[in-house]
Amino acid sequence: MTSEASPPSSPAAGPDGPVAYADARARLLAGPAASGRGRRAALAGLTDRWLAGLFAGAGAPAGVALVAVGGYGRGELSPRSDLDVLLLHEGPVDSALPERIWYPVWDAGASLDHSVRTLAEARTVAAEDLKAQLGLLDARHIAGDAALTASLRSAVLSDWRATASTRLPELQELGAERAERHGELSFLLEPDLKEARGGLRDVVALNAIAASWLADAPRDGLEAAARRLSDVRDALHLTTGRATERLSLQDQDQVAATLGVLDADTLLRQVYEAARTITYAGDVTWRAVERVLAARSTRGRRSSRLSFPFTGTGRGSGAVARGAVERRPLAEGVVEQDGEAVLAQGARPATDPVLPLRAAAAAAQAGLTISYATVRRLAAETRPLPVPWPDEAREQLVTLLGAGEACIPVWEALEAEGLITRLLPDWERVRCRPQRNAVHRWTVDRHLVETAVKAAAMTRRVARPDLLLVAALLHDLGKGWPGDHSEAGEVIVRDVAVRMGFDAADTETLAVLVRHHLTLVDTATRRDPDDPATVDLITKVVGTLSHLELLHALTEADATATGPAAWSSWRASLVDDLVGRAAAQLTGGYPFPADVEPTAEEERLAVEAARTGGPALSLHAQSSQDSFATEPMGVDLTLAIPDRPGLLGTVAGVLALHRLTVRAASLRELDPIGIGAVLLISWTVTAEFGELPEAARLRADLRRALEGSLDVARKLAERDAAAPRRRGISTPPPVVSVAPGAASATATVLEVRAHDAPGLLHRIGRALDDAGVRVRTAHISTLGADAVDAFYVTDPAGRPLSARRAAEVATEIQAALG
Repeated sequence: MTSEASPPSSPAAGPDGPVAYADARARLLAGPAASGRGRRAALAGLTDRWLAGLFAGAGAPAGVALVAVGGYGRGELSPRSDLDVLLLHEGPVDSALPERIWYPVWDAGASLDHSVRTLAEARTVAAEDLKAQLGLLDARHIAGDAALTASLRSAVLSDWRATASTRLPELQELGAERAERHGELSFLLEPDLKEARGGLRDVVALNAIAASWLADAPRDGLEAAARRLSDVRDALHLTTGRATERLSLQDQDQVAATLGVLDADTLLRQVYEAARTITYAGDVTWRAVERVLAARSTRGRRSSRLSFPFTGTGRGSGAVARGAVERRPLAEGVVEQDGEAVLAQGARPATDPVLPLRAAAAAAQAGLTISYATVRRLAAETRPLPVPWPDEAREQLVTLLGAGEACIPVWEALEAEGLITRLLPDWERVRCRPQRNAVHRWTVDRHLVETAVKAAAMTRRVARPDLLLVAALLHDLGKGWPGDHSEAGEVIVRDVAVRMGFDAADTETLAVLVRHHLTLVDTATRRDPDDPATVDLITKVVGTLSHLELLHALTEADATATGPAAWSSWRASLVDDLVGRAAAQLTGGYPFPADVEPTAEEERLAVEAARTGGPALSLHAQSSQDSFATEPMGVDLTLAIPDRPGLLGTVAGVLALHRLTVRAASLRELDPIGIGAVLLISWTVTAEFGELPEAARLRADLRRALEGSLDVARKLAERDAAAPRRRGISTPPPVVSVAPGAASATATVLEVRAHDAPGLLHRIGRALDDAGVRVRTAHISTLGADAVDAFYVTDPAGRPLSARRAAEVATEIQAALG
């Protein structure tokens, strides 16, 4: 029961009177000697002594104890905290006894939450009320029968551990409901320090999980984070004079001054950092709880059917040593285990600087997160990336960002261990930086990640999804510096792009996107669209159609990631109209590279293929960009083969069977000795799990496939059917379009944009063959997890397709990929 009105006062005189306690409490709170955790402990000690005196003066008989519970039980009292106490007794107790203790407390103006119960009653209430049980887990003896208090603690802990399998899911559900009501502390301009996700209530939940013995939270930084939030709450209580948990805007400057913090922004940043530490610890711990409970459930089902002991797959069961844990490969050095991405047994972070990004990208693309132990090991052992980054590092970053929503928990795991600022030192200036603008939902750093998430859904709209995703991630980095953030961001992104290994042209594109990421929406909403100068302004800014489409997508991603008030159908229509007008004014060729003259090696292979009528093949390993790198080796594969129907799909299928991932490719026709066309295909491939096939075996399988003795489609289907099903991620659907007629005078150009997957090029090739068109030239690009391919096709007679037929073929291919 809780009092809302004070009963008649008791005498205030004497050392245990309310006036004496109130005076002592006021001196403690005003004194400079104690602050923070020390002051909270001192206030709890002062209150303990006072309540013990009241207990003694009340004439309590034997078999009665006064017990502190909840926050008071933990020995920490904030200036306006409730006093949560339990009068515990073994049997009937004089009804006047509690009043003799409670009245002086009320007279002192303290907020009191009190109850009177036997041990059996306390256990019954705890079994029915989870919040009451959580409070009792922190029970601490104040006065009276210490053995009775010890019995209570022992019984409550025993009950908690015995019922953990049902109470912990209930506790998790309570946390989810609180997060829904109060939001995420890390991103709120007026956060609730206790109830919001990542607040002090979550620390209590983590301690309760530890008390269950099922799991424990990562402890690094957790105590300091909880202490920081408690310190801010103390200052908030003192400055407002109220028992409030909400850090309102009007109180932040005064709270910062009370704590000796530079300003309100610095205060919020410290609060956000603490909340993120608590949130991440909670995420890790709840995943561990879910694994243990799932293992217990499985053990129960098996034990009901089997007579031999169950070995389990839990982390503490020794199952790994016995080989009982299923580990499924995700990427080189990365496997899936217990629903998380972990390092393979042979992974060597110290000699593989790309491994953190490869693990992150593989986890996100599979819809998983990275295990806590794996991130810790990566942070401890991985050496810095060389500058400029290896190509694979850049591609893995793009793949991670391209996973959309699945990127966020992986990014948070990397950031929790400092891996993000190690990869991108400029990130530190925007990390946890608040945005004092009601339009913005997120801190600067989270807004950047959210923009990349939004951009991941727009990758089918642009020819360079990699540049869109990287620009989305970097576009507001200038907010960590003085002055116009777009201008500062342009300077920063030029440096970052060079360190990432982008060439001069791509670096310039990223600089344009960052410098002008607000230009489209500002111009569309503030200038007259019918004024030719308005369109001229945009065309001068972007310069090319490619830049325009990237800027258009970035503008929308940025606005939709900001918040509901930043984007509307009206703004979208204004921007779309302006982009359409600018596109009509711009001119330029198709963005794919022109054919080049064949090398001597390519001519030799073409002549060999023309003379023998079979495939001529060469394999050349690419040189590593770093002396200690062990990432999957890139291979340049050149294949010359007499032209025939279905060739592209067949060859791509053989590569997929050998688990070779096509990163880039080009296809063109040659007639080296005047006896017939030979297709020359130049591939850049990587081994899916780091093991390259032998050239002789690859050549033999190519011959078999071309002769018809190897059914590539059936083999791929069998392998896909046998592979374990993963949840994966939701990706934008494939888009197949016909390029404008100006793209080529002698062929129809079909552009395919799709999420990369094993056998994708094989399926495209088969679809083209089924459509009855010839592929004269092709340019294949894999940018992160996105395939952007262009096929120059003709009808069987070698003529460009009619507009109607081209549209039909595009529709057929898109249906085959869907």
